[in-house]
Amino acid sequence: MFKPIIVILGQTATGKSALAVKIARKVDGEIISADSRQVYKGLDIGTGKITEKEMKGTPHYLLDVADPKRKFTVAKYKNLAENKIKEIIARGKIPIICGGTGFYIDAVTRGIVFPEVPPNHALRKRLALVSDRVLMLKLQKLDPERAKNIDPRNKVRLIRAIEIAKALGKVPKITEVKPMYRFIKIGLYLPSDKLKKKIEKRVEKMFKDGLLKEIKKLKKAGISDKRLKELGFEYYKPTPEKVIQETLKYAKRQMTWFKRDKEIKWLDASKIQKVVLNKQVLRPLA
Repeated sequence: MFKPIIVILGQTATGKSALAVKIARKVDGEIISADSRQVYKGLDIGTGKITEKEMKGTPHYLLDVADPKRKFTVAKYKNLAENKIKEIIARGKIPIICGGTGFYIDAVTRGIVFPEVPPNHALRKRLALVSDRVLMLKLQKLDPERAKNIDPRNKVRLIRAIEIAKALGKVPKITEVKPMYRFIKIGLYLPSDKLKKKIEKRVEKMFKDGLLKEIKKLKKAGISDKRLKELGFEYYKPTPEKVIQETLKYAKRQMTWFKRDKEIKWLDASKIQKVVLNKQVLRPLA
């Protein structure tokens, strides 16, 4: 029987990456990122991507695996993540999935099988003329569950979600295949006031570290303003105030998604140093 797979999840700015590294060093683990934007090359500062120094020699996977000019799908992520899990286990190590993209995490831990829906270019052309607000209203009617965890300003994702729902002729029914692994899910949270302060500090550091220079570099590489907007609010005409506000909204959507999963053991991130390696958390790995 395989050893359990650890999953570190939770809201942005709660210290998931640091915790994953700490646990990996304790249990001889290797880390698989579960972040829908950190898969892209060149999106480093704006996504809070872990640095080589912060990795402390721990292997990390599914970072910088996609060209930002092209959309990376959750189906692609699932395939790559499952292959990495097998490779890590074959080496006698423990896989640790770490990230805040609930859809990516569910794809692996729940064994979701995604319907293959080809692009409907005519539909996309029509929907491209519609505002993101109207697109969100359409998606809420077609697929209320998907609408709960989607960026309401990301037209590309909204259009794709609508495209899938319309192609299936009904609200998409998620098909699941029972995974062959057992997952230990550890969720990090912070009280709202502490989370707000952490986000404010992170955004301040983001601009100080050169977010605007990163955006210029992406533009120089041929990334259009339209694509930058699709890649997230940090990359389209960002200001500290705007990024803080949108990050708080995103954190709220993340928690809405994760709260549905009753398998998650929640830990207060502000007290994580005291509980991270206690027997209660790591006993299932024995």
